[in-house]
Amino acid sequence: SHFSGFANGVPPPGLYHRILKEIEVPLLTAALAATRGNQIRAADLLGLNRNTLRKKIRDLDIQVYRTGS
Repeated sequence: SHFSGFANGVPPPGLYHRILKEIEVPLLTAALAATRGNQIRAADLLGLNRNTLRKKIRDLDIQVYRTGS
């Protein structure tokens, strides 16, 4: 089991948010890099609404650089 290392075989509360915090910035950054900073394409790649992606970029203070066309 994935949780066998935890007491009672269950991780402490808040697992979702801890994991999300670890992977969200690198994931969004990678999607933006793959789309050369195009937020509409990055949102589509991630399956997010464009406004949701923009809010996450703002809230997580992610720098967006547009490169090329």
